[in-house]
Amino acid sequence: MARSGRGWPVGLMLVALGPVLVAAYAGAGYLAIRTAARAQVAGPHWEGGMIDASGLTSLGVDTWRLTWWTALFTGLLALSYLVIAVLLRRRSRGRTPLLVVSGILILPYALGFFFALFNLVGVFANVYESPDFVGGLPWWQPYTAYLLLAAGLVQAVGLVIADAQGRRAATDASSATM
Repeated sequence: MARSGRGWPVGLMLVALGPVLVAAYAGAGYLAIRTAARAQVAGPHWEGGMIDASGLTSLGVDTWRLTWWTALFTGLLALSYLVIAVLLRRRSRGRTPLLVVSGILILPYALGFFFALFNLVGVFANVYESPDFVGGLPWWQPYTAYLLLAAGLVQAVGLVIADAQGRRAATDASSATM
């Protein structure tokens, strides 16, 4: 009942979905920023300026860096949760320190989500006074932050399942030796 597919535990699959959702956040952010940069260059307020090889304006580069750093920070946390889930599935002891570390890591994970929720892409566009960039942002761009929230929630559920599977395996192993 705790397995899905052939040999892949559900808990680990859910925890592995976290980094995938973080990557989806980065990809969606890049797509939105490219779209906005194209609108900025094509807009009536464009006064010329630097455009890099990928077609991003200076504003596009700055907002992409913010998005990329947010995704990198949250992605590293998501990968650490994957390592913790794998370690929790072991039959040995030492679950308590792993659970404490996972509880502590939820704070920076939440910080990454709130940072993304603040939508600095829109804030930077207003600071740069670029209405064409703001107008070019897709309607769904502010909602991409919820991919990070979904990643954290899915990983939390997966971690609980992985811990339960590890406890069950440890109990089965200790009763088999008696």
